[in-house]
Amino acid sequence: MATQPHSKKRVCYYYDGDIGNYYYGQGHPMKPHRMRMTHNLLLNYGLYRKMEIYRPHKATQEEMTKFHSDDYIKFLRSIRPDNMSEYNKQMQRFNVGEDCPVFDGLYEFCQLSTGGSVAGAVKLNKQATDIAVNWGGGLHHAKKSEASGFCYVNDIVLAILELLKYHQRVLYVDIDIHHGDGVEEAFYTTDRVMTVSFHKYGEYFPGTGDLRDIGAGKGKYYAVNFPLRDGIDDESYCKIFEPVMTKVMECYQPSAIVLQCGADSLSGDRLGCFNLTLKGHGKCVDFLKKYNLPLLLLGGGGYTIRNVARCWTYETSIALGHDVANELPYNDYFEYYGPDFKLHISPSNMANQNTPEYLDKICTRLFENLRMLPHVPGVQMTDIPEDALNDEEEDEDKENPDHRISIRASDKRITCEEEFSDSEDEGEGGRRDRVSHKRKRPKMDEGEKKDEEKGEEKKDAVKTEPAENKEEKEASKEDKPAEQETKEIPAVKKEEESSSKQDSTADSKEADQAPDERTEEKMDV
Repeated sequence: MATQPHSKKRVCYYYDGDIGNYYYGQGHPMKPHRMRMTHNLLLNYGLYRKMEIYRPHKATQEEMTKFHSDDYIKFLRSIRPDNMSEYNKQMQRFNVGEDCPVFDGLYEFCQLSTGGSVAGAVKLNKQATDIAVNWGGGLHHAKKSEASGFCYVNDIVLAILELLKYHQRVLYVDIDIHHGDGVEEAFYTTDRVMTVSFHKYGEYFPGTGDLRDIGAGKGKYYAVNFPLRDGIDDESYCKIFEPVMTKVMECYQPSAIVLQCGADSLSGDRLGCFNLTLKGHGKCVDFLKKYNLPLLLLGGGGYTIRNVARCWTYETSIALGHDVANELPYNDYFEYYGPDFKLHISPSNMANQNTPEYLDKICTRLFENLRMLPHVPGVQMTDIPEDALNDEEEDEDKENPDHRISIRASDKRITCEEEFSDSEDEGEGGRRDRVSHKRKRPKMDEGEKKDEEKGEEKKDAVKTEPAENKEEKEASKEDKPAEQETKEIPAVKKEEESSSKQDSTADSKEADQAPDERTEEKMDV
C-alpha cells in the first residue's frame, strides 16, 4: 500500500469548553486543563479557520456499554466525592481511588471524552471528513470493568467498534510512551483490528507490551509490540516507525486508521523518559496521513502540559497541511511557554539506550511475525448496524429553524483553584494569569427575539421566503457573528477571558471575533 502525495484534507475537530474544568486533585499529574491550553493555542494560530469545529455530545450509558460492563458504567455514574464511603468494595473491584481518583464531574468528563471519539468515528464512516481530531480522547488503559492509568472509559475501543460497522479492517497505532494495553486486550483475539504500540518496556507502567505478545486465536499475529528503552530520539524513532508501519500497511491493508498521539513520549515529560521533539512525534502523524485513509487522531498521556499543548497544536497543523510559525502567538496562557516562547522544543542530552543493534533485532523479529499473517482478512457481508448518532433527520424535522439555542443552557463550573497553581509548568509563585475563566452567557439580542416571534408566522408561510425577510435575517446575522444561520447548533465558544486579551496580537483578536464553531446537528447541547 503506497503513500500518496499530500493533498489538503477535510478536518473536523471536537472540543467542549467544559473539558478543561475537570480536576483530578491536587498533585495529580493528569490535568484536563491541557486541552483548554491546546484549544486556545490553535485558535490564536488561526487554525480554527481551516477546519470544522464541533462540540461533542455526551456519550450515553448505552454507548459506553457497547464495550464496558453495565455494573462498571453504573458505578461511574453513581460515585461522587461525597458518597465514596458507600462504595468502598466497588472502588476496590473497579480499581478506582488512587491513580484513578473520584472527582467532581467524573462521569461527565468520561462522557465528553468518549463523545468526541465516537462522533469522529461516525463522521469518518459517513465520509463527511478525512481526518477527525479529539485531543480529549485517547484514554487507552481503561478495561472492560476496570479503571487504569488515569483512564476510566476507553473511548478508543468504542470509536474502533463504531468504525468496524463500515470498515472490514481497522489499524490502531499508539505512540504514547505507555503500552496501549486496554485497546490491545479488547481486540486480542480478532483479526479485524491490528494494534501496533511503540512504548517503553521494562519496570514501567503498565508492564505489558512484550515483543512476544502477538495476539491469540484468530487474532494471532495481529498484535504488534515494539518495546523500547530510555532516551530514544527523533532519528532512532523515525528509523523504526516508518519501516514497521510500511510493512504493517502492506500486510494488513486496513481501510481506516486510529492514531493515539500521547505526548508523554516527548523530551522533558514529567512522567516520561523518551527524548522526542515535536518534529519527531509529528512525523508519525505525517507518515500515516500520506496513506489517504480515514484517520482518527486522539490524545492520551502528556504531563508537562505546556509541551502537550505545543505538540497537539503542531499535529493539528500537520493534519491540516498548514505550516505554523515557531514564534508562539500571544494567547491566554502565554507565560506558561517561557522563557523562549517558541513552539518547538529541544531534546535533552540524555543517553539513548536504544542501540542500532537492539532496534534492528526487534525490527527483524516483528517482520518475521508479520510474514506469518496468512492473508488480508475479510469479513462476511452483513447489514450495516445503526450509527451511534442516527437521529439527524428526526431532529431536523422537530427543530424550528428560526429558533436559536444559546451556547450553553447553563454554565457548569467544576474547577479548583489548585488546577492552575500546582504545576511545574507555571514557574515560581503559581499561576500568573488570574483572570476569571468563567464564560459570559450571551444575551439574546433584538434580532433573536424578532426571529422567535416570526417562528409562528412562518408555519403558514410559503416555502419561498420574501426578499425583505431575507434582508432582515442577513441584518440579524451581522448583529450576531458568533451564531450561524443553519440547523447546526453553535459550538464551542472561545473562552472569553477579556482582561487577559488586552495585549493580544491581531491573530488573537481575530480569533475572538471568529464565528462560533459548529456542533453536530443531532447532538445534545
